[in-house]
Amino acid sequence: MSVKTFKSGILSIGLLFVLITGICLYFEFYYIILLPLLLVYIAMAFFKLHWVYQTLFFFTPLSINIEELGVEGIGLFLPTEIILGSLLLLYLGRVLSGRERYHHHIIQIWVICYFLWLLITSVTSEMPAVSFKYILSRAWYILPCLMMILPLMEKEIKVRRLMMLYFMTLIIVMLYTIIRHSMYGFDKDSAHWVMEPLFRDHTVYGAALALVFPYVFLQLFSKDHTPLVKFFFISGFIVLLLALILSYTRAAWLSVVVAGIVGMFMSFKIPFKWVLFLGLIIGGTTYAFIDEIQIALNRNKKESSDKMDEHIKSISNVSSDASNLERLNRWHCAMELFDQRPIVGWGPGTYQFVYAPFQRAEDRTIISTNRGDGGNAHSEYLGPLAEQGVMGTVIFVALVLLVCFMGFRVYYQSSDYEERLVIMGLFLGLITYFVHGVLNNFLEMDKVAIPFWISIAYLVHLDMQQKKLEASNAY
Repeated sequence: MSVKTFKSGILSIGLLFVLITGICLYFEFYYIILLPLLLVYIAMAFFKLHWVYQTLFFFTPLSINIEELGVEGIGLFLPTEIILGSLLLLYLGRVLSGRERYHHHIIQIWVICYFLWLLITSVTSEMPAVSFKYILSRAWYILPCLMMILPLMEKEIKVRRLMMLYFMTLIIVMLYTIIRHSMYGFDKDSAHWVMEPLFRDHTVYGAALALVFPYVFLQLFSKDHTPLVKFFFISGFIVLLLALILSYTRAAWLSVVVAGIVGMFMSFKIPFKWVLFLGLIIGGTTYAFIDEIQIALNRNKKESSDKMDEHIKSISNVSSDASNLERLNRWHCAMELFDQRPIVGWGPGTYQFVYAPFQRAEDRTIISTNRGDGGNAHSEYLGPLAEQGVMGTVIFVALVLLVCFMGFRVYYQSSDYEERLVIMGLFLGLITYFVHGVLNNFLEMDKVAIPFWISIAYLVHLDMQQKKLEASNAY
């Protein structure tokens, strides 16, 4: 092709685009102005896929649910879930064309088992349409953020850059929330909603803050950072600490404390099997003295309050705190649903639509509802039990244990100081969510799900790299 022909082609395409744009604007179809961005995005997806992931991480803290824009009945986060949807289509296309590599890692096997069980329980679901929609929502988080990204981590994608982009815009969200909160005197009631519309409420906001807290804290000890980057992390951590405190999210506070304890075990190189053994002893002791513990908890009358000491003490108030009591109500309903259908459950995603008739009068609170709009089971462990039967909870617990074993292993086997900081930071962030998952479930929300699955993907990547190195040394 001659230079003249090439220039003529470019000019023709440009004139055609101007003509099409003019016609669309004349007929008030203003979305045409997004076409150049769409074309750039398509080019990135095929030639610079790591740029798409960087864009995804940058916009995740700033995404807005389309329902906040007045569109009812469509729970879609913009622009993150549009990006994830396109990545899912690209991933499925690569799988069908045979271009996607499969490494037979235990976590990848877990993903296959998880989706197979979701399909089975969706077929037997009380509401199949809801369940298949649930599968789709899980697929566009797990497949792009855990499966598709793995090959890119070998060269193109640097997880430190992704976390930097996520934290940069999360700082904007935190400053927005703190400034808005200050207008109401930093009181507890306004802390529930001042992060809107960027976050639904203070619980998911607190979970996201807790998820990045260990990583940001450990980056303060990095020796690689330039003075400017070091200043960014120091000032950012101060904002993060203040935001976490002002979130009034008790589950987030508790999860950070537990992550800190796990971090101490890792620092002393204690094997995970001993940590697990200690956890089983504590759990067994708690179960053995459950009646005495229940009596003691019923004596606690401290309710959530603007005073931090009272707010912390209210964590164990199961006698009068409405938030705690409603959570117990949801858990009781989950167990009742499980008793009715212990094998396949009621179907993925159906809890909020079927739990209302199972509420007992003595469990109902001032915030109980029958309309199916008050959220789900408030537990990553009991929710699957009600929706997917016993295997649902077994699969999630298996994920927790696999990630914990893997996190300890890759941390102990790594000899690079900077890499160990990243490993511990991401792994302890996952620990915060595993703890948080006892009291809430947010893996259907982009703010938490995206960093959660990509953190696991990074640990899988390192685990595979270490196994390759061991195999090469064996020969």
